[in-house]
Amino acid sequence: MDNTVLNYVKEKTQELINAPSCSQEARVAALAWLDAIGTENETVQTMAYIEELEADIMPIETLIAFAESKNGSQVFGAETAQNIAAHAKEIQAAGAKYCDCPACAAAAAILEKKSDMA
Repeated sequence: MDNTVLNYVKEKTQELINAPSCSQEARVAALAWLDAIGTENETVQTMAYIEELEADIMPIETLIAFAESKNGSQVFGAETAQNIAAHAKEIQAAGAKYCDCPACAAAAAILEKKSDMA
């Protein structure tokens, strides 16, 4: 991985780790990847990191369905769930494929570089 891509992914990885919406699994994978940079485990950890990000990033349709569900109302509260669903529909209409929370935005940015990471 060239230094430009590496630095970009490291920056986005820090954004991911710092995001309140980051899952524990993604945070662990991100930290493991950062620790593996420059070691013999870098390739394996890069693949594991990409796999975790692909599993964790929330497709916009899934976000809308969850926010509009009873579980979404329980997690976010009814009003916030409605607002999330409305926002998600707006960004979907504008072409968004994924949730735009800080964690998903960082994951999407990293995944855009996945072919340059391997």
